Amino acid sequence: MKRIITGAVLIALVAALIYFDILWLITAIAALVALLAALELRNLAAETGAPVPLWWVVVAVGLFFAVSASRPFEPITAVSFLTLLLFAWTTFRAPLDRVLPSTAAGVFLLIYIAYPLSLIPRILAFDEGTVLLVFLFLCVWCGDIAALYVGKALGRHKLAPAISPNKTWEGAIGSIALGNWLATRGLGYTRLATTEPWWQFLLLAILLNIAAQIGDLLESAVKRGVGVKDSGTLLPGHGGILDRVDALLMAAPVLWFVLVLREAF
Repeated sequence: MKRIITGAVLIALVAALIYFDILWLITAIAALVALLAALELRNLAAETGAPVPLWWVVVAVGLFFAVSASRPFEPITAVSFLTLLLFAWTTFRAPLDRVLPSTAAGVFLLIYIAYPLSLIPRILAFDEGTVLLVFLFLCVWCGDIAALYVGKALGRHKLAPAISPNKTWEGAIGSIALGNWLATRGLGYTRLATTEPWWQFLLLAILLNIAAQIGDLLESAVKRGVGVKDSGTLLPGHGGILDRVDALLMAAPVLWFVLVLREAF
């Protein structure tokens, strides 16, 4: 019951943010979510002997979002500066055997969490950005729900037992088939205006679903490597923030890449 209530509240909050379409507020919420997820990843990294300074995580996520919002095509500049800053700090303030792993963990934190979530407000700024953002969340949520129930009902063959023992091929295929049907139907029910043909949304749904499932497995690999079940305890019945956005961390960059290619050609 806690899982259902928490999920319903999260969906309502995201829907409200997209509906009111206040770009600065969505950017601020995305930055907050990125910070909370980054702090959870920082704790996981510390378990492997690669602690990242708390002050750096806060400054790095904030600065990265500030640069992405004001100068969208220069996040690499922020990453370079923040990497060198962390490298210098760990060199003079940490044991030498931690310099490389701690610096690497900090860079990974930015690329894995801050960058994908910084794309959310940038996707919204596109033409038909509201439609695309709603569709992104529908693909992630519907795919997750379909994988869970189809996997429980029909799952027999393990998908990646070393990474996530409960995931099955049947659940993954059900996520693509049933999840994409739900996502495309859900987009129709929202009555959002779009000029794109339906078959493009179907192909995009398949691509985003696969990316979301890979994102789920990637986070599971990190947690299993550390030996924990959840990234945190902030969300009752769901674990941590990182557990809830893991699929989005892969799906959002894939959508962004598709949009960039569309603009280019």
